[in-house]
Amino acid sequence: MAEDNIVERMLHDTIGAVHTEDLFVEAVRDLVKDEVKAYIRARLDANPELKAEIRAAVKDLMEAKLHEAYAFVKLAKAGAKLGLELVPAEMRAELTREVARIIEKEVGALLERTG
Repeated sequence: MAEDNIVERMLHDTIGAVHTEDLFVEAVRDLVKDEVKAYIRARLDANPELKAEIRAAVKDLMEAKLHEAYAFVKLAKAGAKLGLELVPAEMRAELTREVARIIEKEVGALLERTG
């Protein structure tokens, strides 16, 4: 039984050392990233035209992502309508209420998280 404790302790210490090594590597990686960011910021600060161009491109990208998200919402809405069309008429009203309830619940939770 004493041998089990020694083995367990050695395994635990080895695993702890690996986690410490990972932590060190991650910290060094973060330091390198910070240096690269500082270098890039300095270059951008030295060139206001390039900085403005990048800012405009990022704005365009964000707008495109919003348009993409909106398109997916419209696609989901159309898909839900199609799904309801495929449901037998006698079940459609109940299923519509259930889908509306689920959507209301999810949107409410989303608004609470972002509000």
